[in-house]
Amino acid sequence: MLTRYRVMAYVTAVMLLVLCTCMVFKYGFGMGEDLTFMVSQAHGFLFIIYLVFAFDLGSKAKWPFGKLLWVFLSGTIPLAAFFVERKVVRETLPLVSDAQPAPVKA
Repeated sequence: MLTRYRVMAYVTAVMLLVLCTCMVFKYGFGMGEDLTFMVSQAHGFLFIIYLVFAFDLGSKAKWPFGKLLWVFLSGTIPLAAFFVERKVVRETLPLVSDAQPAPVKA
């Protein structure tokens, strides 16, 4: 679940940077309107997947609501997802690496 979150955090962050670049070209130079529309739709779809994976990780790691909200919002702020992802991994990796599988009873 941590790997899924990490991948989607990076994908969402990169797509947001691409979207910001497209918006500059669309509103600053009057070009790339169709590309901006496609990128915005892709980012929106990927952002929803990011929210699902972040919620899954946050519920299993028992994050407080404020932290979960900050992780959600980091997908909407350019460059924030890169920094938040690093912090989340540093805090969550010990929880994942110390986990021992429970024996199955027959």
